[in-house]
Amino acid sequence: MVTPSRIRLARERRALTLARLSALTGISQQSLSNYENARTAPTGPTLGRIAEALGFPVGFFSADEVEEVASEAVAFRARTKTSMRKQKAVRSQAALAIEFNDWLTAHFALPAPNVPTYGRPSPEDCAETVRALWELGDTAAPNMVHLLEAQGIRVFSLDTEHHEVDAFGFWRDSVPYVFLNTAKSGERGRFDCAHELGHLVMHGDERPLSGPEAEREANRFASAFLMPRADVVGRMPAGAQVDQILKAKSIWRVSAMALTHRLHDLELLTDWQYRSTCRQLAEMGYRTAEPDGIARETSQLLPKVFSLLRGRGTTPGRVAEELSIPLSELNSLMFGLSFTSRPGRGGGPGRDRGRPALRVVPAPR
Repeated sequence: MVTPSRIRLARERRALTLARLSALTGISQQSLSNYENARTAPTGPTLGRIAEALGFPVGFFSADEVEEVASEAVAFRARTKTSMRKQKAVRSQAALAIEFNDWLTAHFALPAPNVPTYGRPSPEDCAETVRALWELGDTAAPNMVHLLEAQGIRVFSLDTEHHEVDAFGFWRDSVPYVFLNTAKSGERGRFDCAHELGHLVMHGDERPLSGPEAEREANRFASAFLMPRADVVGRMPAGAQVDQILKAKSIWRVSAMALTHRLHDLELLTDWQYRSTCRQLAEMGYRTAEPDGIARETSQLLPKVFSLLRGRGTTPGRVAEELSIPLSELNSLMFGLSFTSRPGRGGGPGRDRGRPALRVVPAPR
């Protein structure tokens, strides 16, 4: 029996219109619309043509009903600049990630979510409260992907085709999710993690998840979370010069521009000094990139999971088969990691100090 919602999800995952899918399959748009809306069901050969055109196994279309990720549940960083077709494509990828997480939860004991939600309007206070809850002290945050995973946030990567989507996050059934664009710099990736954490903590049923004010609040949260007030004030002089900023940004592993914004917020740079510094940094190439940047932070949980699976004789291909998805869809969620990589690598010398321990064990049978 065919599940209509899965035809729509697979089509939207490929960012195809009904007209385009009709051209690829030779099936009329009306028939395709009927299949997606459960008015009629495709025959076996017809379903095969649809599956081939969309690059999904035939079995995908007969699995259980899939619940789509609603547009209002997702905090797209630049919603107005992201086409509706692209938004649907990334939301479809998120729906597949939720199914993957359900599979993981059935097979492994993953960290339970430990993410508070506050209706308070002060991002600075929220950031300080979360840091205290997670016992981070007043020093630089550790590997952000590892930190979020250790606190029960399910972190996945976005397909490389979605380069215009920085990151997004949402709650589903009391489980927090964050999706990251891995094409960004290491510093930008850390800020994206903290930004999406801010949305999870501050925005939800009581307050809007998206919009200019929500984005500003999430940015302020991220800045305060990555660069604690006491640490920055204790280390940085008032009126810091560009060379001092470039040297100090490695302390918190943030971009030069992010540190400059934080210094201005903390009144360590005057308005004139802030504008002058931003102009100098832009001329040096730091507005759109980080010429001397850090390595991109990546998952700790997923390599551990697949290491345990290898010990059971279960390959990634087998996992994809059980989920009835192409292996490429599973790979797209994995931060570009090799399944043969050792768990926990990639932080660089001294980067793992103080990071939260992450324990993943097989679920009891």
